[in-house]
Amino acid sequence: MTVRRLAKLAAAAAVVVVIAVATLVAIRLLGGKTGGAVLVVNAPADVVARGKYLAEAADCAACHSAPGGAPYAGGLAMQSGFGTIYATNITPDPDNGIGRWNADDFWRALHDGIRRDGRQLYPAMPYTSYRGMTRADADAIYAHVMQLRPMKVANRRTELDFPYDIRLGMMGWNLLFLTDTIPAASTGSSAAWRRGRYLVDVLGHCGECHTPRGILGQMELSQPLAGFALGRVAAPDITPAGLASRGWTAASLRTYLSRGIASRGSAFGDMHQVIVLSTRNLTAEDNDAVVTYLLGDRPPPTAPLPAADPAVLEAAANGAGRTNYVALCAGCHGLDGNLSARLDEIAVGVAERDRTAERR
Repeated sequence: MTVRRLAKLAAAAAVVVVIAVATLVAIRLLGGKTGGAVLVVNAPADVVARGKYLAEAADCAACHSAPGGAPYAGGLAMQSGFGTIYATNITPDPDNGIGRWNADDFWRALHDGIRRDGRQLYPAMPYTSYRGMTRADADAIYAHVMQLRPMKVANRRTELDFPYDIRLGMMGWNLLFLTDTIPAASTGSSAAWRRGRYLVDVLGHCGECHTPRGILGQMELSQPLAGFALGRVAAPDITPAGLASRGWTAASLRTYLSRGIASRGSAFGDMHQVIVLSTRNLTAEDNDAVVTYLLGDRPPPTAPLPAADPAVLEAAANGAGRTNYVALCAGCHGLDGNLSARLDEIAVGVAERDRTAERR
């Protein structure tokens, strides 16, 4: 076969590929659903209640509610290295929200990152994590969201730099980076570990902030939960080794997730929203599961905290440091700084009481 003939075959193959891609794009764009009937979802009360719990575990309100705005009505500005993305309205409003979406449309957005009109979503909506969600859980969340009060709040247009503002480019991005599962950040096989993995990696989508990202914004899945500076505050390493190196124990993690205050730290910034809107609403069993997954079935030994310099402690106790502490910190941590440790003890006792009550 001559070189000229090979060149012709290659050119023909390229034309076929271009035509196929163009056809796919045309079908996607022209077949997008923009009209349709306004839907009313009458789901059983237990399904709606379960959907509410799952939506809280998935932290939907944190991103889909702007400061001072209506819950789930969108508008929150999310900064990225490629521009600003605004969270959308997901109330049942038919014109601005998802009032014309059916359960299949909702599932497609969560699982594939595709809107009802066929256009690609940007991964600021964490379908990259939600892809692992079960259909039953997605349907329950849909049933709950469709019971919310419709809010006529218009969506804001994304403000991404060229060429990132071309949504079709997400088709290629998904081919490269969208996976069905996220590698585990710890080791385990117990039922609690498996449940915790689902809560952390899928519903809670913790890796979206705590996993390093590559040059194209993809999660570096070879380093799950190893920490990354994505927003205003750096999300720390929450692998078992990372947590143990900073003195976190199972008891302190349980307290932190349920109250936002523990002996090893307090929640602030974006994490404060996660605690208030999501993790504090978890059941005691799910809280335990999250902790089990974060530390693994066999948690590593906790590193002791370094001893403080006695001279520094003396100066702080008798000088301006003490005054500032009492004025700014004692309200949460106690006059002697031991309130968080006491909360850990109380949390352990409450969790044990809840387990005893469940067994009865």
